Amino acid sequence: MRALLFSLACFVTIGLNAQLDFKKISDSSYVFTTYQVYKEVRISSHGLLKITSGGVVMIDTPWDTTQFQPLLDSIDRKFHKKVLLVISTHWHEDRTAGLDYYRNKGIATYSTYATKNLCRENNFPQAEFTFEGDTTFNVFNTVFETYYPGAGHSSDNIVVYFPKDRLLVGGCFIKSVEAKDLGNLSDANIGMWRVAVKTLMKKYPKVKTVIPGHQKIAGKSALKHTLKLANEKYKGRKQDKKKAKH
Repeated sequence: MRALLFSLACFVTIGLNAQLDFKKISDSSYVFTTYQVYKEVRISSHGLLKITSGGVVMIDTPWDTTQFQPLLDSIDRKFHKKVLLVISTHWHEDRTAGLDYYRNKGIATYSTYATKNLCRENNFPQAEFTFEGDTTFNVFNTVFETYYPGAGHSSDNIVVYFPKDRLLVGGCFIKSVEAKDLGNLSDANIGMWRVAVKTLMKKYPKVKTVIPGHQKIAGKSALKHTLKLANEKYKGRKQDKKKAKH
């Protein structure tokens, strides 16, 4: 596992109709939520703010493009700190929409090399910096790691784990316990998703809090629920293929 060392020397939920919501997870961890309409339904999209002694780490960007600057303003007002870097967990717009905006603000933007390539191919904003393989970051003594469990929601989806907090940012690879299905499957690998979830559960058996890409935030149950949904979808497709042959 490669390591990157950076030498860069209470919110409340606003309401059902808010454009930008916050939820405190721990003294140094806050989920920010923006919204978009998908298939005529208003959908939440979560990212994470990790507050360090020298600044803020942002995992994923707002989905709502009108909230790029309001999020920065809120961070500055509440914490009197600047965002140091942003990491996107896969290439879809609910994770990457703000990369160009934040890069132009002088914030370091990161993704895997695979994510950057997919962003380029699909004319989406791209991170300025890339990393390959599972990578450990140390930002003002706040240590966290990126991990690629395998293809699932997309071929490039990664998760971010904060071992001290036992906090996992699952992005769209992990479904909320509220989810009734796997959601957007346009770039999904149904065969591998269930395998990748099992791999993730073995990698981080002590995880306590899981941040899914959308809907309700829960604990380990989100991992088990994602596995259940992936297994059901996989079995359903196998049965459909068998019927098609007869």
